[in-house]
Amino acid sequence: MFLRRLTLSIVWNLAVFGGLLLLPAGTIHWWRAWVVLVVIIVSTVVTMLTVMQTRPELLRERLKGMVQKGQPRSDRIIVISFLVAYLGSIAFIPIDVFHLHILPTPNILVSSLGMVLVIMGWVIISLVFKENDFAAPVVRHQAERDHHVVDTGVYAIVRHPMYAGIGLYNIGLALWLESYAAAIISLVPLAILGVRIIFEERFLNRSLPGYQKYAQKVRYRLVPFVW
Repeated sequence: MFLRRLTLSIVWNLAVFGGLLLLPAGTIHWWRAWVVLVVIIVSTVVTMLTVMQTRPELLRERLKGMVQKGQPRSDRIIVISFLVAYLGSIAFIPIDVFHLHILPTPNILVSSLGMVLVIMGWVIISLVFKENDFAAPVVRHQAERDHHVVDTGVYAIVRHPMYAGIGLYNIGLALWLESYAAAIISLVPLAILGVRIIFEERFLNRSLPGYQKYAQKVRYRLVPFVW
């Protein structure tokens, strides 16, 4: 069962990112995109083997999808908006790199920094999965799984570390693939996640015992010393 889910995760990520990058590019001769795909494969395998293999309930929860029973209507709207913006921001990268050329190409230092951000983002997301067994893709109170507040690890730094990891990953991906314009565009799905944080915290304050106290303890939502 785990091997099947591991294979499914690899194939899914390759299909989504490979399709969004290579199809709009109109070519397979893009070595930076292939590096991204290799990084995705390695990162997926490492995360699945070191984290998800020991958290089968979390893995099942993550595979349920982005729209679920018990999910607030506002979260459904926000999630769908995020998915559209997120996929669009990825597809925009090859469009700009191969066709539009809106802004100058990042130099080697900046593009290399982009790969560092990609890896940092993935590491943060993996640490979220390692720390939080309730990191579902939707906002809902998981009463059937004894849902409780997690305030350790990366959750002791910011209240929504997964979103911070996603932001670093997306911005880094655009820079590594040499598009300043796409890096700017990647702020759109991040802004939608910012809106989601507001609605998510309202829900958690009402539904999850101890969350208000946690929010007082960990002051910052997304970026330390900023917000």
